Amino acid sequence: MFGTRFTIFVDTEEEFDWRLPFDRAARGTTHVAAIPAAHARFAAHGVPLTYLVDHPIATCQRSIDILGDLIGDGRSAIGTQLHPWVNPPFDEPVNGFNSFAGNLPAGLEDAKLAALTDAIAVAWGKRPVVYRAGRYGIGPATFAALSRLDYRIDSSMRARYDYSGEGGPDYSHIGNHAFRVGDLVELPLTTVYTGALRRGGPALYRALGRLPRGRGVGSRLGLFSRVALTPEDMPLHEAKEAVRVAVGEGVRLLNFSFHSPSVEPGHTPYVRDAAGLAAFFRWWEEILTLLARLGVAPASLDEIVDAACGEPASSAIATPAAGGL
Repeated sequence: MFGTRFTIFVDTEEEFDWRLPFDRAARGTTHVAAIPAAHARFAAHGVPLTYLVDHPIATCQRSIDILGDLIGDGRSAIGTQLHPWVNPPFDEPVNGFNSFAGNLPAGLEDAKLAALTDAIAVAWGKRPVVYRAGRYGIGPATFAALSRLDYRIDSSMRARYDYSGEGGPDYSHIGNHAFRVGDLVELPLTTVYTGALRRGGPALYRALGRLPRGRGVGSRLGLFSRVALTPEDMPLHEAKEAVRVAVGEGVRLLNFSFHSPSVEPGHTPYVRDAAGLAAFFRWWEEILTLLARLGVAPASLDEIVDAACGEPASSAIATPAAGGL
């Protein structure tokens, strides 16, 4: 029986300055040398990681070798993440709108995804079965393309987030339970409303956004917060409460994430220096300890695929109320 479990997907990607426009030449992967030390911290808790790699990672021999050693633990795995601006074929202008792969013409999105999938298969000797669109940018043709390439799971939807202001998708009404989309199972990134007014949900979050500093005030007063399960910009005390709420609400698979460049200072806004890195790992230590105390065990990608894609359907990780958009 699957029970209540958690997984950690790592957006394993190139280094770039998050403050600057997207740049096809920004393909640095030096931080990958720091991943084994981070991996060891999770392994000490018996936690496998799924590395969702993009094109610069999948075509860098040093990254291939390092990650190949890590997935040799037999439980960690490689999946796919598409950053279209650094992924051939390069047939589109580089801009914010096109950074959401789902906004590209269907044929171009398909070609980029096929090129990346093939590169991953060559690099690690196995075709990937789990996908995440960079910037969570799926579109109307994405699931058909994934199905043609024999993917089983998508994890592009970031529950409770809305990127439509940037030209991306709106997931504000997506919940945290797994559900089917055609041949695939969707595993949304877990995001929880906490606080005394948490049942106000998306409507209250939007309303607070229309007030000057409304969301910040609501959070500081303990009334209402939106908390994603990531150490990146999510305070530890709020994340702990979010875990408790998610478990209490019956979420069968808590989906955590972080960006791989965060394991080395200076690459992301979340880990600027040694103190930031120490806080990053402290966040994980306390969250993993809490999960163990709550009896929430880690799940490998193989275990998730077996539970989600076996028969009968995805009932092992979904709830009856989660069946659809």
